[in-house]
Amino acid sequence: MTFKAILFDLDGTLLEHDMRNEFIPHYFALLTKHLAAWVPPDKLVASIMRGADAVTHNDGSRTNEEAFAEVFYPLVGYPREELEPHFMDFYTRIFPTLRQYTASKPHARLVVQTAFDKGYDVVIATNPHFPAIATQHRLAWAGVDGFSYRKVTTYENSHFAKPSLGYYQEILDELGCAPEEALMVGDEAMDMVAARLGCATFLVHSAATKLEEIDPPPAYQGTLADVLALLRTTLSTD
Repeated sequence: MTFKAILFDLDGTLLEHDMRNEFIPHYFALLTKHLAAWVPPDKLVASIMRGADAVTHNDGSRTNEEAFAEVFYPLVGYPREELEPHFMDFYTRIFPTLRQYTASKPHARLVVQTAFDKGYDVVIATNPHFPAIATQHRLAWAGVDGFSYRKVTTYENSHFAKPSLGYYQEILDELGCAPEEALMVGDEAMDMVAARLGCATFLVHSAATKLEEIDPPPAYQGTLADVLALLRTTLSTD
């Protein structure tokens, strides 16, 4: 195979943790406590979920940040300019404590380094529901920070979210890359749908992997060590 670009999912792929059952519950516990003086916890969580749904169904007409804000701030009853600084304070000071619910994965940094060494365009294609500051923390926790990625998808710079094919097409368009020249490495069905555009896909098994949901099937599957072996034997188009 010949590839131009390698797209890496982050959570569950390069960073080990149980997003649904452990990380997100602790995330909401800390966030609701931090914002309790402004929004009751139940109302905050429900409003965030409504905002997240707007991101998931974003049609590309605005950034995910804008899609979230349009729904979330009217629901909680505060103007964005008043409440958003408290969110940023949370991501700066409190969010880093969530590192204890994650672990770096063997081979993660070596896999990314190898992709760069081989001359690929490298993208962190994480579902862009989080702001850049939170994504940078998670890159550091995974041990894959400090690289000159072509793009790290965040809610500020993305107009779609997984599993929309528009999410992958936006990345490919920015890279000037045909789908057949890209490899998407991820651990969930929302990553493997990139194959519907023509991308090659590599399934890295994690706690979130549900084989029965994956359609179409991946071209490759295994561990990050297997991804490393593949990258070492494939060719860059450059």
